[in-house]
Amino acid sequence: MAVIRNARQDDEAALVQIGLLSWEKAMGAVGDPSSMRESALAAFRDFVSSSWLTILVIEAHGTVAGWAACENRDDLITDFWIDPQFEGQGLGKALLADIEADIVRRGFDKARVETHAQNDGAVGFFEKQGYSVHWLSSAYQPKIDRDIQSIGLSKQLVSDDPGTYGPNF
Repeated sequence: MAVIRNARQDDEAALVQIGLLSWEKAMGAVGDPSSMRESALAAFRDFVSSSWLTILVIEAHGTVAGWAACENRDDLITDFWIDPQFEGQGLGKALLADIEADIVRRGFDKARVETHAQNDGAVGFFEKQGYSVHWLSSAYQPKIDRDIQSIGLSKQLVSDDPGTYGPNF
């Protein structure tokens, strides 16, 4: 059974580990992530320790299986990580629905997410959940000495249709 809850400070080690494992899997399509591993680990530690109040956690049978965050409490999902051993079990879908509901409660009508364009797993997952490509760009990344395409996806969460007759009836 899955449980979604706010992160606690004592979740820090598990959240960092899940983030790093998921990040390494996603970066495999770009190249060998080992040269960036220490930087990524430090970034996860810094984020989780300073921003754990913005993080939602999903547990499966009492084990932390993933987490998500809107770092600036806006409509941008800055972090979405599911432990690779728990993928394909519907946990990501449940966690996404919960964070989307939080975005709506904060007054936003759409959700946004960004990743590298070769992250086929993430792009496919978000597209299956109703997200569509909003933008695509490319920038040089000195740590891996190549251009990397980034992609932004978005999803309308609140209907623009008021459900009444109007000028276009």
